Amino acid sequence: MSARAATIVVLFEKPPYPNAPFSPLSNGRKSKTAVFHGGMLEFSRMSSTILETFPNPRPERDYEITINCPEFTSLCPKTGLPDFGEIRIAYVADARCVELKSLKYYMIEFRNRGIFYEDVTNQILDDLVAALQPRQMTVVGDFSVRGGLKTVVTATYRRP
Repeated sequence: MSARAATIVVLFEKPPYPNAPFSPLSNGRKSKTAVFHGGMLEFSRMSSTILETFPNPRPERDYEITINCPEFTSLCPKTGLPDFGEIRIAYVADARCVELKSLKYYMIEFRNRGIFYEDVTNQILDDLVAALQPRQMTVVGDFSVRGGLKTVVTATYRRP
């Protein structure tokens, strides 16, 4: 296990779903990465330091860059079950563009994180804006149907 990997540990006062065929609990070792409060997992913020950038080859021009991540996965913070969706990113770069391999590895880090749809969409936007400082950016989290409900979250940034 790499130094960047984190063990997710949750100690439930009572199981949130007693009829579930498995427990969302991990191996029981204490960790600083997750805390259980009132029936919900809380996780520390991920770092945007792994997002690499490169100089915009045409900074004098406004042009839109779109990136789709059709196989995005994270974990439901209530049940520990996997959530699936598509993340769509559209931005107008200023001085920097995101390097795609680092973006792919950044997205993979969410695979084992308990995080709500709304939070993950906004966190991706915040981290990308911090790394790129674009002229504008929109991140759409288009999540698969779960329990008969479909959720689409759109977060937008425009430079003031």
